[in-house]
Amino acid sequence: MLKMHHDTVQTIPTTNDLRPLAPIPRILIVDANDDTRELYRESFQLSGCHVVEASDGRDALTKALVSPPSLVVTEISLPFLDGYALCEILRRDRATADIPILVVTAAPPDDMDRARRAGADIVVAKPTPPDHIVSLSRRLIDEVKDLRGQAAATAAAPSETPESALAHRGERRRTVLAKAHSRFTTTTPATTPASRICPLCDRPLAYDRSHVGGVSDRQREQWDYYMCNSCGAFQYRQRTRKLRRVDSMP
Repeated sequence: MLKMHHDTVQTIPTTNDLRPLAPIPRILIVDANDDTRELYRESFQLSGCHVVEASDGRDALTKALVSPPSLVVTEISLPFLDGYALCEILRRDRATADIPILVVTAAPPDDMDRARRAGADIVVAKPTPPDHIVSLSRRLIDEVKDLRGQAAATAAAPSETPESALAHRGERRRTVLAKAHSRFTTTTPATTPASRICPLCDRPLAYDRSHVGGVSDRQREQWDYYMCNSCGAFQYRQRTRKLRRVDSMP
């Protein structure tokens, strides 16, 4: 089985990147809500994809096993077979084990982490703009192609020992993980910003937005930005718990 990174993302900003996921990827969209599926379907079709839909986990599993898609976009909450079970079964079956899985859900953070453990490659919180879902999907599909190409090259190298092949795969995985870690700006971060007082004039600061970054999902950092009408912009770093004045907001 090809090993891929696992990202959990809480909220993602919009993007207009709708370039085709060529060559004509087949996207399986799984969601019990008809309007949600229609929204995703239109965005993927605009990007040049072929879309297959399922309104429950059982139907999605059948369609994935009969004709494995290029990527699965699924909700956690599904009739008959939930998103956790769908991810786990797809990962266990040889025909679908390497299919990238993108979970888009309204579930709380603990459930999102459970989806990642079940086999989801990226977990995104609703609401997320459909065009960004397309962008994330293209990235996952491209990573699968890269990993397959690397695996083929490794298999074709007779001088490489099993130990060195494993080491190289680990290095590639760490590289993919580092590049794939999402850094974004949001007004609804995982850690809710607290009320702050301007250290210069003692007036309440108005929360503006937060920037989430860091080197990986496990070492994520959050910076909250506030405005004071009299004193300007301020930044609060969650890790160090320090509030400081800044010249401008990112």
